[in-house]
Amino acid sequence: MDRKKFIRNTVKAMVGAAASGAALKSESKSQPGVYTEKVGFNHLPPRTSSLSTKKEETMKTILHTADSRGHANHGWLDSHHTFSFANYHDPKRMHFGVLRVLNDDVVAPGRGFGTHPHDNMEIISIPLSGDLKHEDSMGHKAIIREGDIQVMSAGTGIFHSEYNANDHKEVKFLQIWLFPKNKNIEPRYDQVSIQEMAKNNSFYQVLSPNADDPGVWIHQDAWFHLGDFDSGITQTYHVKKQQNGVYVFVLEGEIDIHGQKLSARDGYGIWDTGQFDVKTNKKSKVLLMEVPMN
Repeated sequence: MDRKKFIRNTVKAMVGAAASGAALKSESKSQPGVYTEKVGFNHLPPRTSSLSTKKEETMKTILHTADSRGHANHGWLDSHHTFSFANYHDPKRMHFGVLRVLNDDVVAPGRGFGTHPHDNMEIISIPLSGDLKHEDSMGHKAIIREGDIQVMSAGTGIFHSEYNANDHKEVKFLQIWLFPKNKNIEPRYDQVSIQEMAKNNSFYQVLSPNADDPGVWIHQDAWFHLGDFDSGITQTYHVKKQQNGVYVFVLEGEIDIHGQKLSARDGYGIWDTGQFDVKTNKKSKVLLMEVPMN
């Protein structure tokens, strides 16, 4: 698939993403104008009074193994999609809460995404290796490297391009989209180095809703943490906001969460709990994405 066709499909996916948000609610026949959330969408069971107290709380999970992801190889781009994107569509894999896109991308030397539009989406890029060249309609020009994190609040609308900045090696990066807390905000861009924040054998924060926090901030009640761990380490993650869930994505190694083993590029959604333990079975690198579920 050439880049123009790929970009057209991506824009279609964005329109579908917006439509899927509307599909979450239906109008009450007995009370016109009153909308209720549909039950069971995206693996979420109905909330009952049995979940109303911490004592009665039961952790719920969903497993997405690495080999169950969508895959597209366009020659210049090799991409794995945890959630429906472009030509990959699975109605059971639309999103996890407000986490809409988790793409694991490899871009060939000197190639990339030509100028294309986004709106009303929080877009996060995390390079895993290599260098990514960015330009946008807000006037930003930057190189994003391993050890950096970039965020764009697309808001009322932006255009941007992303290219492999090198002509001799691939660039690997995560592209993550979240639905924003509020629509039609003023677009913004930010990029920081997270290398100095890194702590061995501990999760460290790289994204939050607060401009004064470490890392970047976005227009959503979300927190991202990274962790580089030796084998045999156990860390407890405490959920920052009630009714948020956490999507665990294993970048390297093998971990165990309450008996569930996860290997590289496995994803694991967790909700209806205030905390959970992450144990490493070997040297591992893990990304935690805490997001609102509703």
